[in-house]
Amino acid sequence: MRADLSEERRIIAIGDIHGCAFSLKQLIEQIEPEPDDQLLFLGDLIDRGAHSKEVIDYLISLRSSYSCHFLMGNHELMFLDYLENRNQKLWLANGGNATLKSYKSQNGFQLPEEHLLFFRQCHCFLETEHYFFTHGGLDPELSIKDNLRYYKPEDFCWQQVHMRPAFLECNNFKWEKTVVCAHTPTALPVMLDRLIAIDTGCVYNNDPLLGQLTAVILPERRIIQIRNCEEG
Repeated sequence: MRADLSEERRIIAIGDIHGCAFSLKQLIEQIEPEPDDQLLFLGDLIDRGAHSKEVIDYLISLRSSYSCHFLMGNHELMFLDYLENRNQKLWLANGGNATLKSYKSQNGFQLPEEHLLFFRQCHCFLETEHYFFTHGGLDPELSIKDNLRYYKPEDFCWQQVHMRPAFLECNNFKWEKTVVCAHTPTALPVMLDRLIAIDTGCVYNNDPLLGQLTAVILPERRIIQIRNCEEG
């Protein structure tokens, strides 16, 4: 199912999955999406965790039942760079080996054409009347209009400046809308007037402060979380 992102129906944004397929499935079961709900995945679907291929298989199947929207994370960007330019150093240093292993078969690394198309169709950002969704974030000292003017869309997949304590404490972002993002792991979701950040480091389950997969339901800003429950 495919439709434009709309504030007339609930938007359920989900943070960094990083190959944690079992945790993702359990989170969706806990959310119990309704037929009109819109599921928005904020990127970094792959790498680090052991089941990246299974994550993409599941997401592709999920969009046949729900309105699903997928954002490009910096890990998807690195993966595409590896596939298209064989630039493997940065990607492999950031968990790419786990993704290679998950796609390995008797004939070596095999990426289904459907999966390649899936990655290429991810968006660097999506926006509605009151929300701007992207993986990393935006420059906190510029309006959204100026962010779009001075930065490339791919830059939003890497942005972290807005997550510095100085900006979080003063809560003085120049954006016209609430930015909803992930990318920077935090022990608790960040819930400010102009910023919602929900990467709670699901894949880092050995860190006592992290290891949760988080979703936020909009517009009510309700948080749903699940502990990492990976197998194998």
